[in-house]
Amino acid sequence: MPHPAQPLRFGVNLSTSAAAGADPAGDAALAERLGFDLIACSDHLHTQHPNFETWTFLTWVAAHTRRIALASNVLGLPYRAPAVIAKMAESLDRLSGGRLILGLGSGGMDAEFAAFGLPVRAPGEKVAALGEALDIIQQLWREPAVHYAGKHYTTNGATITPRPARPIPLWLGVYGPKAVRLAAHRADGWVPSMPYLPLAHAIDMRAQLREAAAAAGRDPDSITCAYNITVAVGRFTPRGETIAGDPAEVAARLAEVVRAGFTFPIFWIVGDQRTGMERLAGEVLPRVRELAAS
Repeated sequence: MPHPAQPLRFGVNLSTSAAAGADPAGDAALAERLGFDLIACSDHLHTQHPNFETWTFLTWVAAHTRRIALASNVLGLPYRAPAVIAKMAESLDRLSGGRLILGLGSGGMDAEFAAFGLPVRAPGEKVAALGEALDIIQQLWREPAVHYAGKHYTTNGATITPRPARPIPLWLGVYGPKAVRLAAHRADGWVPSMPYLPLAHAIDMRAQLREAAAAAGRDPDSITCAYNITVAVGRFTPRGETIAGDPAEVAARLAEVVRAGFTFPIFWIVGDQRTGMERLAGEVLPRVRELAAS
């Protein structure tokens, strides 16, 4: 059963496709009507298919919803300067009425960054750069001016006005012991993805996260453990790490995820997005809540 500090919530990762007929505002409004807690979207600028830029997409869906939370899932750090991200996040959080979760990643798709002429870093450098980015973002959110001299990022008296009206939750989509320790020390949430980190490995890494948080003097239960899950309700031949089957089968698998401590599943829907959301909301998630509570 979810810890009281982390109630069971469900999100849906909306497609950022800009193909003919795409209707992100309609998709977002449906997710809100169906009772999902979060709309999320990934961040890929260099793609093989037409797509929208993530922050523009989030701003558009924020304007067409009223309650549902919004998350970048996750921003690729090399695309935007950390001080700019801090300003972007404050603006969208304020305009949306305090609904933003800022998801950040060190950047896993090196070919995308190389195509845009952006830094392609070695794994250790990625973690170091992410740590510097957190320094800058979190300082800008609480201090009037920030002077920062890092190896990867610098600021010279940077300031944002106004500063956030509330603590904006910051989640990290990271893997590997060093990056997970960074999340344990600095983040409000951790959001791995099942296709890259199957559940058994995610459980082990979550234990490392909680141990590192406790060693740093943090309450491990204060850190949200989300999980991106590829899901298909109905007839589907599973490929890779996908939860698929009839509603009862999908619910049983999702309940395992929740019992493992991942109290904020976020769904990557296979097939028609709107039909998938409707089936999850109507046929699957009520069963997940019952199973998780028992």
